Amino acid sequence: MLTLLLLVIATALVFEFINGFHDTANSIATVVATKVLTPMQAVVMAAATNLIGAFWGTAVAKTISSGLVDANVVILSSQVIICALAGGIVWNLFTWWRGLPSSSSHALIGGICGAALAATDNNWHALVWAKTGESLSKNSGLYWKVVVPMVSSPVAGFLLGVLIMGGLMALISSMNNAGGSLARISRPRWINAFFGKAQVLSAGYMGFAHGTNDAQKTMGVIAMAIIAAQADGTLDHLPSWLAFMHPHGGKDGIDSWIIISCALVMAAGTAMGGWRIIKTLGHKMIKLHPINGFAAETSSATILFVAAHFGMPVSTTHSISTAIMGVGFAKNPRALKWSVIERIVWAWILTIPAAGIIAWCLVRLLKAQGWA
Repeated sequence: MLTLLLLVIATALVFEFINGFHDTANSIATVVATKVLTPMQAVVMAAATNLIGAFWGTAVAKTISSGLVDANVVILSSQVIICALAGGIVWNLFTWWRGLPSSSSHALIGGICGAALAATDNNWHALVWAKTGESLSKNSGLYWKVVVPMVSSPVAGFLLGVLIMGGLMALISSMNNAGGSLARISRPRWINAFFGKAQVLSAGYMGFAHGTNDAQKTMGVIAMAIIAAQADGTLDHLPSWLAFMHPHGGKDGIDSWIIISCALVMAAGTAMGGWRIIKTLGHKMIKLHPINGFAAETSSATILFVAAHFGMPVSTTHSISTAIMGVGFAKNPRALKWSVIERIVWAWILTIPAAGIIAWCLVRLLKAQGWA
């Protein structure tokens, strides 16, 4: 059983690594596309800011570990958790290969849900759909923590992108109309120079926000595995060199070694880059200038940071993609390449069911062989 637990942790860290290079594009695509930073500079900055962001909180990790599956109906075994992770990994690799910016968050959630259903012979009560606490911030379950943000975050990304870009365009226009020195600094050369510097800050903010949300998801999976291992007695006779794995009631139940491991692995994955997806986000949807990249990154990062505060595992992919769409719409609605956007939207729609079906099939296969 201990071997299985270690295999779960290893598989979770593989998912975190893949999440890093798969979603690197989300935080650096725009800053590379606008040529403010070289790909290498952008990757190093993204890895560093992801690492810092991963230590910021654990609210999202707590949602993944205890807010999606009802522990009164099913305690996910190590084998089932591995299948859940495998569902997310397979879908992530497929969409990376196709150059589609799909959501690692929703791939993981889909994998967990599919695996839980297969483990309980399709008992839908195994999933926590909605559980209301004392306030909105206390609401949990798939409805509040997955379905609502899955719909609202793309809309918010688009609208915030439109508002910020529209506001910047209005400001520049008013400066130009004012004449004098204000008119001079509102010229394209000065605007590009200013936002070229400002975009470094917005890209760093985006990398930090990405770390606060995405790194925590795998923390939650490992915490879930530790809880299951404690329940079945696997942790009762750990060798001394693994004594650190005993739960110590860390922040929100997520121990320090889990946080450190996931943060470092995600940063390493981020350093590997994700150039296929960068090409889709940074070049294919719309031509970007530094001011556009600044608006898109600021919009997306704000959504991610707020969502992480409330423990919502929001898709980085959804927020940055729709923010870029919003910025492009504010700039010129006809400049958007709708065929590319259509491919991205289909990837969003299919992610949770696709990863869930893969995980469900894997668990059923294991059960048929008597291994789960």
